[in-house]
Amino acid sequence: MERIDSLDKKILEIIINNARRPSKEIAQECGVSRAAVHQRVQRLTELGVITGSGYHVNPKMLGYRTCTYIGVNLERGAMYKRVVPELEKIPEVVECHFTTGPYTMLIKLYARDNEHLMELLNGKIQNISGVTGTETLISLDHSIVRELPVDPGVHEI
Repeated sequence: MERIDSLDKKILEIIINNARRPSKEIAQECGVSRAAVHQRVQRLTELGVITGSGYHVNPKMLGYRTCTYIGVNLERGAMYKRVVPELEKIPEVVECHFTTGPYTMLIKLYARDNEHLMELLNGKIQNISGVTGTETLISLDHSIVRELPVDPGVHEI
């Protein structure tokens, strides 16, 4: 198993708070070279600790004003693997989870308005073979969006 040391953790804490921070600044704060920061970030990416990079887009600025979570029930849980590719065809679906509890799946989607949401639900999601029911929860606001903190107690991956 690969080990994550204190330098890895410090770099992770910095980039979690601001992924656009220049390597030069990160290197200065950590007391290492830019090359060392680059190598560490590359290694953490290869290990799967860092799983992405990019920009977050505000859906409202693109006209998607309704954020919705939908509990989906399937005929059988094993149908999950056949339903996911159908949900992937719906660009407004941004997350999908196979869950325990009252739903087989929980999906998150963005709609322009309630009419668009109804089209997505009635015209697409509920027409997927195996879907037996849905429950819709509209998000009125979101207050917390963050990454998990770097746990100083975690040493191996």
